[in-house]
Amino acid sequence: MWPTPEGHTSATPASQHVPYDAHGEELVAGVWEALELPGSARDYHFVLQDAVDRLWRARHTYPAALERLEAFALLDLALMEAAPQAVSFDDTDPVAYVRVSSVPRLINLLEREGAFAEALAVAQRLTRFEQGEDAVARLSEKAGALAAETETAGGAR
Repeated sequence: MWPTPEGHTSATPASQHVPYDAHGEELVAGVWEALELPGSARDYHFVLQDAVDRLWRARHTYPAALERLEAFALLDLALMEAAPQAVSFDDTDPVAYVRVSSVPRLINLLEREGAFAEALAVAQRLTRFEQGEDAVARLSEKAGALAAETETAGGAR
């Protein structure tokens, strides 16, 4: 239990730190602060995932949104790799994983930008959590086609 002005709550400080109406730099600062507060790996995952979703929605009005989104999605993936229980339905034996939205959002962003190799590398890391297999197949094909095209163009000189 954590003390609050109204009494006590079971919600950790990290899970309650980022204001719902925060956006832009206030949102980004709130996320970094939340990651320094007491909480569980699951709390940090949801803080990061929520930030990625909010930054995606703000990308047209907040110029740094996509850069921050990438940093938070990669941090969320690193957290998942270090503490799989953060995205598991079972705290003791992580076998079934919750569907993650932050990392697929990054994969789609990288793919849209033509960064197929980077998107593929992220998607391959995500497959450990029984997600991203379709992206791996799609991106492997695109990366292979791009490599073949580059090789053909290089040999035509």
